[in-house]
Amino acid sequence: MKFPFLACILLCSSVAFAQLTVTNNSYVFVDGDGFTAAPDIAPLYVTNAVNLTGTNSHIYLRNEAQLIQDFGAATSTNSGTGQLSVYQTGTVNQWAYNYWCSPVGNNSAATGNENARVNLIDDATGLTSSTDAAFTTAFNGSSSPLTISDRWLWTYQTSDQYLDWVYVGAAGNIRPGLGFTMKGNGVGLTGSQVYDFRGKPNNGTITNDVANGLNTLIGNPYPSAMDTVEFIHDPQNQASITGTLLFWEQDGSVNSHVLQDYRGGYYSFTIDASGTVITDTPAQFMTYDEQDNTFPLAIPTNGSKSAGRYIPIGQGFMVEGIAGTPGTPATVYTKNSHRVFAKESDGNSYFFRSSADNGDNTAETTDIQYQENGLSIVPNDFKRFRINVDFTVEEAQYTRQLVLNFHESATAGFDYGLELIHSEPTPSDAYFLLDDKIYNGQAFPFEETLIVPLTIDIEQQQPLRFRIFDIQNFDDSQGIYIHDLENDTYVNLRNLDYELNIEPGNYTNRFEIVFTPEDGSLGVDELDLASLKIQQNNKVHELSVHNPNGLDIKTIEIFDVAGKRILQANFDAIKNKYDLSTLRLSDGFYVVNVATNSNTKAKSQKIIVKN
Repeated sequence: MKFPFLACILLCSSVAFAQLTVTNNSYVFVDGDGFTAAPDIAPLYVTNAVNLTGTNSHIYLRNEAQLIQDFGAATSTNSGTGQLSVYQTGTVNQWAYNYWCSPVGNNSAATGNENARVNLIDDATGLTSSTDAAFTTAFNGSSSPLTISDRWLWTYQTSDQYLDWVYVGAAGNIRPGLGFTMKGNGVGLTGSQVYDFRGKPNNGTITNDVANGLNTLIGNPYPSAMDTVEFIHDPQNQASITGTLLFWEQDGSVNSHVLQDYRGGYYSFTIDASGTVITDTPAQFMTYDEQDNTFPLAIPTNGSKSAGRYIPIGQGFMVEGIAGTPGTPATVYTKNSHRVFAKESDGNSYFFRSSADNGDNTAETTDIQYQENGLSIVPNDFKRFRINVDFTVEEAQYTRQLVLNFHESATAGFDYGLELIHSEPTPSDAYFLLDDKIYNGQAFPFEETLIVPLTIDIEQQQPLRFRIFDIQNFDDSQGIYIHDLENDTYVNLRNLDYELNIEPGNYTNRFEIVFTPEDGSLGVDELDLASLKIQQNNKVHELSVHNPNGLDIKTIEIFDVAGKRILQANFDAIKNKYDLSTLRLSDGFYVVNVATNSNTKAKSQKIIVKN
């Protein structure tokens, strides 16, 4: 179908074309809001090519409208020197990165997908009007007029070393489907910059290189959403990638462009083949309070992305290869069969297949349900819990979250779509180890005799804490224990956090998750130990340990953050309350250890002294 001079077609329902040609000085406008009579608007669907014949021929996708093309087509035949225009909103400030992937390429006279460039991005000035984005070599860009700092425009290809990032700048070519980094605009914690991507719409099968054990920054290369189930479980991708998608998050409250100052990391995501079980963990720099809520600045207000099933337009992410080498790479695929119409405003798609016969590629109804805290709910035949391992390094606390899934279909080996590959080991860290590969999440068939080893790396002496939450489909009576093999201590994490002060080292055989303690005895009663309250009262310069259940306290020790013992008090009598003066301590963070006379249990807690 051709649209003649000055044609304006408002598409607000399911519209399918065998081929769409927009002649010069003509345009098609697609409104994603739809009418009241059609609130669930379907996309613009084209079963063949999109031809934008002249430099002034346009397709405008607005209000989350999307373009779907025949998902049977492997090779793009899109052509023309006109432009498709689609918006996406960046979510970071001038200090932080978003990962992007352009939904359009250069619009030359050539047929098929072409390389993208960052300078294809425009500054939207009206509903259909725009001007070219400006670029600066300064560290910071600006919002109005849109000015992008070209210092932060990089790609990342089949590498696991930071220095192997490839600079592209404003005019460098970016292969179709390859992702790129770009910092936001504005000086506040949040960023909300609209970017107008203009060019030839990408279509068909798009490939990029991956290599075993190395990362590649790719993304959703289409002017439509993409289904993670179809992408991850595509047989060709199962042979080439781990199935874990890594979405970058960064704390925008750190006002620095210096790499060493960044507080960031990767949110990890995978999904099972049925599309009903999302397995995910947040970036490590986040941390949690006693109610498992995130600290106010631990998750940046400009981010804390939680990916849904559907990947939005423009979203970039990392994948890790499991085949190929840098010299002889394997291939990761994005295809029309992965495309789907899913709006971010519907809640299952975040900027972090139906039959082709009727042109209906609206997102399938998902059975995934969510808790109030945003975490997904697993089906009734699954069990799940999450472990928060809290580290304190140089007065800063951060958390590595690990997740365990349990289902009869899981195996002792790698379960694709249910397990998360560990993305960014740090000097002090926690992870699962299987066949020399490290994981954020694992899956097992549940048995009460199951033992799950947990590896801990410690760079310097510090307090360490284990906690669990998000416990799903376990009987209330089922214990979930951390077993410390060094002192043969079992702590039921459902009743009590396990806290200790730990020396530097690589602990591969010390900690494990079990469901039945071997001797059935836990020494000091957990509820008694939980009753101990450690409080620092800076008004009277005093540390108090409240002991309402009359535990036989042996020692109270105070360590600085470097692990040096500053104070030790020994006791030979049971008291309801123990008081120690902290007047001589310098201001700062300290760790308090309380040990019982049996020497099998200890409670550790961080305090802040301000004299």
